[in-house]
Amino acid sequence: MVDTSPPRGTRDFYPEDMRLRNWLFGEWAAVAQLFGFEQFDVPVLESEELFVRKAGEEITDQLYNFQDKGGRRVALRPEITPSLARLVLGKGKGLALPAKWWIVGQCWRYERMTRGRRREHYQWNMDIVGVPGVEAEAELLAAITTFFSRVGISAADVGIKVSSRKVLAAVLERYSVPPENFAQVCVIVDKLEKLPRDKVEAELAALGVSADTTEGILSALSCRSLDQLGELLGPAGHDALGDLRQLWALAAGYGFQEWLVFDASVVRGLAYYTGGCDGGVVFEGFDRAGQLRAICGGGRYDKLLGTFGGEDVPCAGFGFGDAVIVELLKDKQLLPALTQQVDDVIMVMDESLRPAACGIAARLRAAGRRVDVILEAKKMKWAFKHAERSGAARLLLVGGGEWERGAVAVKDLASREQTEVPVDQLA
Repeated sequence: MVDTSPPRGTRDFYPEDMRLRNWLFGEWAAVAQLFGFEQFDVPVLESEELFVRKAGEEITDQLYNFQDKGGRRVALRPEITPSLARLVLGKGKGLALPAKWWIVGQCWRYERMTRGRRREHYQWNMDIVGVPGVEAEAELLAAITTFFSRVGISAADVGIKVSSRKVLAAVLERYSVPPENFAQVCVIVDKLEKLPRDKVEAELAALGVSADTTEGILSALSCRSLDQLGELLGPAGHDALGDLRQLWALAAGYGFQEWLVFDASVVRGLAYYTGGCDGGVVFEGFDRAGQLRAICGGGRYDKLLGTFGGEDVPCAGFGFGDAVIVELLKDKQLLPALTQQVDDVIMVMDESLRPAACGIAARLRAAGRRVDVILEAKKMKWAFKHAERSGAARLLLVGGGEWERGAVAVKDLASREQTEVPVDQLA
């Protein structure tokens, strides 16, 4: 017998699972539409070169990649942002800016599995192309917090760590770390919550960073307020912290500032997030109880299009996976109870009347009602149980004396009352 389990790290979605998935995707879509974003889509199979970069990222080693029958190197996408960049490049000057786009798509990474982490997941992305200021990041963060509020999650449950790669650049400059090491340091610092501190220190040492400098960097990155870090960095930190102060002001205007937590160690390990003196805001949603991995993350990636041979265009966006948020909603007992949605179940009492029953079903469906026709001869007890299990409002019985009078028996499953309704009056 064939193995009935899906490949390791992947999921099957039975009808009850699809109800939950469709609900979640519907909430994501509703929020994106509330914010005036337009939906797009791209293939799950992309050119491998779109995802292979030079910053020593884990993602390069986690690709599901292969050579296709035409000799081309391809990969199942591990993320969506590079595909978005490809579309923007393809439009060129013909793309009206700013562009606000969203997508829900499946992503694949061959990585170690933990709670909320699989080798495939669905991801909600919202991106703003063409806006250089933190107004873009503020709008994206407003969308994220709006979604959380819609599904019953509060700022007491979830926070969003925020920093800027300008901050890390200022810290490294303060401790005389060469600018050419910036990208590699970002990748290492991004592991602070995933690896023991001594392993992070060892990786920095392998990069040539002295023990005293490492201590200074990690101490600076432990600052949890803009004022505290500003005092440490002195005048050199004014510019680095300016964007963040503006973001906090905008958050107060939107009303989501209680969700934000300044954390200088948040840098996001992906190479395309803008770094160095031009560094942009980065952010990461987290479970305040500390039971789950990152819920979502994003930031500014103004230089990504340039790495693909195009002109740099200011861009900011986020990715929000389905696996962790479902775990959080389970923990908070916030998952909705979703049942099959059927309006009417039709049962044929006399098989000779099945064509007539099909006609009734067609009429009701044309009127917008969701109709389930019982396709085999069944006992009445089974039909009642099936109708209740389907969440139907009515059970229509086609046959008997009612049919001889040009009517059907209609059982209201909520009140348990049964009435006789002429066929031409069914609605």
